Amino acid sequence: MNFSIARKKMVHDQVIARGVSDRRVLDSMLHIPRHIFVQEAFAAQAYSDTALPIGEKQTISQPYIVALMSEMLALNGTEKVLEIGTGSGYQTAILATLAERVFSAERIRPLALRARKCLDSLKLFNVQLRINDTEGSPIGWEEEAPFDAIIVTAGAPSVPDILTDQLAPGGRLVIPVGSDTDQQLVKVIKRDNGELERCASIDCRFVPLIGKQGWRA
Repeated sequence: MNFSIARKKMVHDQVIARGVSDRRVLDSMLHIPRHIFVQEAFAAQAYSDTALPIGEKQTISQPYIVALMSEMLALNGTEKVLEIGTGSGYQTAILATLAERVFSAERIRPLALRARKCLDSLKLFNVQLRINDTEGSPIGWEEEAPFDAIIVTAGAPSVPDILTDQLAPGGRLVIPVGSDTDQQLVKVIKRDNGELERCASIDCRFVPLIGKQGWRA
């Protein structure tokens, strides 16, 4: 399979065709080889319009969702970004090309270790990973806060205060909010006076966010 051609078709048919126009996001998705972040058995499906299993009852989001959430963060390349839920590492890799520094937290150790190998193979050394596999671990990375942008790749019952507290003034948080099976993408902007502005985007379906201010395992 010619992955380069498949990647171009993915970006044209699934991302641009649905309204994502941020040139930096599009270039990143044309550059990052999505197929290395999925299990070998699914490599031929890596550029299809669907989420795929990555083991440990987790999934890699469909390309459009990755592109949309990345665009919603409105990154210019100078930011410090927090990602909650490293997963396969694909979204992490996209962020690494869009921001100055990325801090990514994952609760499932095998996924984090696999993602680190993929990121290193692409020489994306501006990503720091942390494994939060201790029960009751707080969401986020408080000692590295504040962050210019935060992305959550798991569905939460509400927007966690602990994450908005870690946003810098002017910072953006993108998170799926709803039930443990169906959510809506929500963008929260923290104004300079600390007030939070919230707007909703499309319906979506993510694995549940586990932990404090999330769902129980």
